Amino acid sequence: MERGFPGAGNQILHLDIHIDEHQPRTGILELLSRLRPHWKEQDIQMKTFTEGITNQLIGCFVGSVQEPGCVLVRLYGRMTELFVNRDREVEMFQVLHSHDCGPKIYCTFQNGICYEFVRGTVLEDKLLRQPSIYRLIAAEMGRIHSIQPKRGRPVEPLLWAKMSQFLTLVQTHVNSSSAEQERKRSDGKTTGFHLNFETLSMEMESLKRHLSQIDSPTVLCHNDLLTKNIIYNHKEGMVKFIDYEYADYNYQAFDIGNHFNEFAGVNDVNYSLYPSRELQRDWLTAYLESYKHSTGREVTVTEAEVTQLYIQVCKFSLASNYFWGLWAILQSYYSSIDFDFQRLVLKEAPHFFSFPPSLCAPHPPQ
Repeated sequence: MERGFPGAGNQILHLDIHIDEHQPRTGILELLSRLRPHWKEQDIQMKTFTEGITNQLIGCFVGSVQEPGCVLVRLYGRMTELFVNRDREVEMFQVLHSHDCGPKIYCTFQNGICYEFVRGTVLEDKLLRQPSIYRLIAAEMGRIHSIQPKRGRPVEPLLWAKMSQFLTLVQTHVNSSSAEQERKRSDGKTTGFHLNFETLSMEMESLKRHLSQIDSPTVLCHNDLLTKNIIYNHKEGMVKFIDYEYADYNYQAFDIGNHFNEFAGVNDVNYSLYPSRELQRDWLTAYLESYKHSTGREVTVTEAEVTQLYIQVCKFSLASNYFWGLWAILQSYYSSIDFDFQRLVLKEAPHFFSFPPSLCAPHPPQ
């Protein structure tokens, strides 16, 4: 069975197969019988990649995982369809692949997607600070940001609609579980930080009011550029971005600010690792050179342009904290992946949901 996706271009093969997340091999072999019919079952090897925190990712290959032909099978995390638009994700796969910025998608199935393996290794956190590497990342983001939407197709920033969606899901869960939470409070079992829905709503409106006044262009963004979504090919001296669950048109400064926030880490967040002003300015210079080149403009980058973008990025990094704070709350409700999302929310809540009301100071979060 084939299925097309609105605006995606080519038809994508859809296989009516459901893979058991606990015993995936049987279902994966059925997929591979369609995608790689020349592979002998006894020769097929499978490697589970552990980098993801919301989905299972399994590499399938004969010989070596780095050889051409390797198929990645991604099993969607539990309930992720509540906050990820899977049709839009497939469309982003196709758009990015057509511009040589992403892997080829092979097929979708009931609870996942199959696509081409991007050769290289997941970027190590420490390499984010290496100039030769972060300039490659900046340049690749500039290329992606230059991809234009189809003619006549209006685009709006994803940010506010997605935040509102997350907030609605949080409210729904809070309302449905209020009795249980009240019981826990009466038993003294609640932990230190209590999330108030009304406060979250007010914070979002404050963000929207202030950040909507900033003239940050709407561009095609990855929106989730942590190191685990960056593949570094040392031999070819290049980087590629993977995982497009949240890819869509959004504010330019959000995508960059979100990436800068990722310098602090995911499992053990350390905000002292947030990039210095000097590193940010060098990164932004490399980005603007690539972005201008890719959009056919004069490549010369001025100090004033770097400063303007730096200030915008610092402000939008606050929206990134809020966005992923809501996401972490939802994951703590629904995810079956072995990751302590509740601990993350409780530990990082002051960073996720506290920021200056004015949003005016051009300084990175401390």
